[in-house]
Amino acid sequence: MGSKNELKKDLGVMTAMSIVVGCVIGAGVFFKPYAIYQATGGAPGMGILSWAVGGLLSIFGALTFAEVAIMIPKTGGMVAYLSETYSEKLGFLAGWMQVIIFYPSFLAGYGVKVGQELSALWGGNYALPIGIAVIICLVAVNCIGSAAAGKMQIISTVCKLIPLFLIMAVGFIKGGSGASFFSPMTGEGISPVGALGSTLLAVLFAFEGWTNVGAIAGEMKDPGRDLPKAIVGGVSIIMAVYILINLAYLKVIPADELMHLESPAAAVAVKLFGSSGGMLIKIGIIISVIGAGNGFLMAGSRVAYQMAVQRTLPASDKLSALNSGSVPAGSIILIGLLGCLYSLSGEFDLLTDLGVFSCWIFYTLTFMCVIRLRRTHPEWERKYKVPLYPVVPVLAIAGGLFVIVSQLFLSGTRAMVMSLCSVAITLAGLPVYSYMKRKQK
Repeated sequence: MGSKNELKKDLGVMTAMSIVVGCVIGAGVFFKPYAIYQATGGAPGMGILSWAVGGLLSIFGALTFAEVAIMIPKTGGMVAYLSETYSEKLGFLAGWMQVIIFYPSFLAGYGVKVGQELSALWGGNYALPIGIAVIICLVAVNCIGSAAAGKMQIISTVCKLIPLFLIMAVGFIKGGSGASFFSPMTGEGISPVGALGSTLLAVLFAFEGWTNVGAIAGEMKDPGRDLPKAIVGGVSIIMAVYILINLAYLKVIPADELMHLESPAAAVAVKLFGSSGGMLIKIGIIISVIGAGNGFLMAGSRVAYQMAVQRTLPASDKLSALNSGSVPAGSIILIGLLGCLYSLSGEFDLLTDLGVFSCWIFYTLTFMCVIRLRRTHPEWERKYKVPLYPVVPVLAIAGGLFVIVSQLFLSGTRAMVMSLCSVAITLAGLPVYSYMKRKQK
């Protein structure tokens, strides 16, 4: 590959960590408490426990993921990891799923949510055009260059943390709900096991996105040094923020009231700061969601680019070409175009649920890569090793299997149908792979 097709290595640890934090803290922390406390029957205990368990599972996953990402620091993330460890075909399916389902559905979901929030703020029914306009603007910024998109990510991350920290600080000082944080665990007639399954799925959605930094490892200045700091450090910050902000919510409004509020952060802000404070937090939420969309577009386009470099996607020449800003504009436009198409559904929960299940099958396979590579390639240099091996990888794999089984069998007919459709779309990539391999020959 000539120098004109090589991505610049100009991303540092702060940009990488901001991508982790920026992608993860998007909509979940602001909207999922509503679904969580509905699942617990308005009881706080299981909700808080789920935030802690979900955070630990994400940290186990991050610690495991980091070893693979550093050994194979290539742009494309899981595509490269699974291709190197198992087979090129499995790596292709992971990339196909990410390009066709995961990244566009999350980008569309975030666009839909921004449209809904701004439409409600301004009064009127403009959610769809606003959402599409947001996606188009993000595509334009990313086409300028990775440095511009990275700076936008840092700015949006800082902007979203300010209102969160204000709610946490003032909520603990002024909150007077008198509600318990940890009891009761569940409402009357609610099964603790069933509630944990439902709440944990919602929590893991809120933690979704920490793997995105692996997709831009090829553009990092020193991935061996910076990648584990970015992944583990970012997830640890997120876990602390999530638990504290939810305790602050409960300090102001009890769980049996939060279960009826679709935007608990705004409702808490109104209680603490008045109507102007609520407006401020709503603006912070919008900035947060836009930042998350930017991170998913940035990472998703690199997956499409890497697959195009390998000539496994149709129109690979256009998708792998770099523009004057040294970014794959064709791949960026592809993810944005699919995001605009998916946003026509107008369903935030449907789009994000589809993305979550689709990726967790391949996350679990990536966690398994650590054990397989330790056995098949003990001679490979490991600048970072997952601590407490093999306990941490096994826990990460168990968490991944729980997510898959829960979506298929424990979360209702809608979730099962959606999950099976996701599997079918992923497997539809096999004839595409066979066609492209024949075309190469």
